[in-house]
Amino acid sequence: MKQSKTPFHGNTDSVPGLAARMAAARLLAAVIDAHTPLDGLTDNEGGHPQYRALEPRDRALVRAILATALRHRMTIAALLARRLEKPLPQNATVLSHILHVAAAQLLFLDVPDSAAVDLAVTHAKSDPRTLRFAALVNGVLRTLGRVKETELPQALAATEDSPAWFSERLAASYGRETAKRILEAHRHEAPVDFTVKSDPVGWAEKLGGIVVPTGSVRVEKLAQPVTELPGFSEGAWWVQDAAASLPARLLGDVRGLRVADLCAAPGGKTAQIILAGAQVTAVEKSRNRLARLEQNLQRLGMSADLVQADLADYRPQQLFDVVLLDAPCSSTGTVRRHPDVPWTKTPADIEKLAAVQARMLAHAIALVKPGGRIVFSNCSLDPLEGEELYAEFLKAHPEVTNDPIRTEEMTGLEAFLTPHGMLRTTPAMLDLGSPGLSGLDGFFAARMRRTG
Repeated sequence: MKQSKTPFHGNTDSVPGLAARMAAARLLAAVIDAHTPLDGLTDNEGGHPQYRALEPRDRALVRAILATALRHRMTIAALLARRLEKPLPQNATVLSHILHVAAAQLLFLDVPDSAAVDLAVTHAKSDPRTLRFAALVNGVLRTLGRVKETELPQALAATEDSPAWFSERLAASYGRETAKRILEAHRHEAPVDFTVKSDPVGWAEKLGGIVVPTGSVRVEKLAQPVTELPGFSEGAWWVQDAAASLPARLLGDVRGLRVADLCAAPGGKTAQIILAGAQVTAVEKSRNRLARLEQNLQRLGMSADLVQADLADYRPQQLFDVVLLDAPCSSTGTVRRHPDVPWTKTPADIEKLAAVQARMLAHAIALVKPGGRIVFSNCSLDPLEGEELYAEFLKAHPEVTNDPIRTEEMTGLEAFLTPHGMLRTTPAMLDLGSPGLSGLDGFFAARMRRTG
């Protein structure tokens, strides 16, 4: 294919939409090449400078492009490879990211083909590293636009949109068929779930959603920002995935009890426990995250005893009746919301995080009275951070015993329980008839009692 040697001489700021595409390619590089989490890159205050320089509308476009490019990365790669006479040079990562950003728009987003192609070509011409490939970019993308209607369904059916390590671990943990359903769920944007203080049926009507079996209100797509929805300013609800709302329910009747919520930010579980009638102490290591938790509780008209402390150093004056530890983890259960996770985490990260969680749980059980309950949870799909960690922990800590979750506690949600009375959800569960409404985050939770 003929290569272009004519550079782009204009001001990139003068080309509508180009700055957003350039930012998207830069951030995609940060995720794929440097394993940088996307949330930090797209933070409105501390994010990447190229992203923060954009107008709000262009920021939203960048987020949509990145989410799409990551959700369908392997499908996009397969379709691009078919258009190339030979593979791209190994060091042509900048070119690869330009192509992926454009292909995400061509294949999955409501962007005119001509705009996606022309901006990609201009982008290639503006960078000395990709200037000579501008004609290749033009040819590959225009051909892709012509064949997408026939080739995209085939590519989606033949491809797992996941790095090999991640799909292999899912298959080893859940079996090939369930792993396939989980990966298919990851291709779809998650719906928005709300935990409401009361009247879920009424709020489902007001928010344009449905009540799901967990009791959450679910909206497939929001038509306006969360802050502009009815009930926000009144503190009638908070955004919380249906799976994330389950661990707090496992604490049982906590009315009048002293409950510690460890690693508490952003505060969804804290709010649930307060609503259930407990006296809550919310412990959080990060000052900024604790401030966010406080703001969230203020909006909800709730209060708790807020403590900034590293769990390893936290020594309360009085032991608690109940403790909830929702531990930091690999977040592999949240890929629908955070499609960068499989590309920024590694098996080594999972092993390291599992060890951290075991240490945190050992500290957590020392904070509860003898006879008191401890619930341990996280949003990982990996048994190394869940079922396997818990089994090993019980063996190593005779001062606690498993307190199985009973089926009558989870009426209508029995499929979420393991044979040993633990909670396990995956995005392949909670089929509500359409990909946009179905599923929930991958969560693990176990309940134990301190015996001594």
